Amino acid sequence: MGLSQCGLNLNRRQQEMQPHGTEAFPCAAYFAHYGVDTDAVIPWHWHEEIEILFVKSGVLNVQIPTKQFRLSQGEGFVINSNVPHYASADPDCELQSLLFHSRLISGAAESVFADKYIAPLLDCSIFDGCTLNEVSADSPAHFQQAFDALAEEPFGFEFTARHHLSALCLALYQRFQHKFAADNDKQNQDNRRIRKMLDYIHGHFVQDIKLADIAAAADIGERESLRCFQRTLQTSPMQYLLKYRTNHAADLLANQPAKSIALIATESGFDSPSHFTQVFKRFYQRTPREYRNIVR
Repeated sequence: MGLSQCGLNLNRRQQEMQPHGTEAFPCAAYFAHYGVDTDAVIPWHWHEEIEILFVKSGVLNVQIPTKQFRLSQGEGFVINSNVPHYASADPDCELQSLLFHSRLISGAAESVFADKYIAPLLDCSIFDGCTLNEVSADSPAHFQQAFDALAEEPFGFEFTARHHLSALCLALYQRFQHKFAADNDKQNQDNRRIRKMLDYIHGHFVQDIKLADIAAAADIGERESLRCFQRTLQTSPMQYLLKYRTNHAADLLANQPAKSIALIATESGFDSPSHFTQVFKRFYQRTPREYRNIVR
C-alpha cells in the first residue's frame, strides 16, 4: 500500500468518493505539498472516514463549520466523519494525512467497540474537529507511529496502525464523553442547512443563481441563509459561490491546457472573461493566464 499522493475525487455534493485503503483494511496514508507553485487549497469536502492531518513543515489553515485553526510545523488536527472541511497552505505546507473508516477500530457493527465507544463519538456534534494536542499528550506520537507503519509497511504494519489509531480513538472518547449528552441542536441544524445549500451551489454554479435560490434549497429565507453561512463558514453565500467558481476555473486552467480562457470562464459560471479575470486575480493574486503559465 505505502504512501499515496493526496488527491480528491468528489461527487456533485463535494463528498469524496475515493476509497481510502481497501474493504479489508480501510485505512490509508498520504503525503502532499501545497503552495504557490502547486494547488495551495484543499476545497470544501467531506467523507465517511475520520481524518488526521499533520504539518511536517510550513503552515496550514484549517476550517470546519463555525471554527478556524492555524497549524504550524509539528501540529496536527483530527476531523470527525462526515464533517465538511477546507484547508489552505500559508503560503506553503508539507502535509501528512491519515484516513481510516471507523470499522477498522470497531469491527462488527454490533460489537462493544462500535456500540459503546465509536458510535457515540461519531454522533457527537461537539466533536467536529480538534487539534491533536487537545486530545492527549500522546496523540501526536500515536499518529506518527501509525503513519510510519503505513508508509514503510514492515511485517505486521496493519496491527501497528490499528493499535495506535485505537489508542487515538479511545483518547478522543475520553476527551468528549462528558459532552455526548450536550449536543448542540442549533449546530446540528446549521450543519444540515449548510449541506443543502452547498449541494445546490455545487450542482448549479454554472447557472445564474441568486441568493434566493440558495436559501430556498434549505427551505429558509435569505437573511437566515446569510446568518447560517456566516456562523458556519464565516463567509456569505455569494462569496462562497464566487470562490467555488474560481477554484473550478483554476482546476480547468491547470488540467485542460487546450481550453481557451474565455471558454473556461463560461464553464465556470462567469458572465464574461473580463469579470472572470477580475475575480480570479482577487483570489489568486494573478491573472488566469499567469496562473496557467505557472502550474502547467
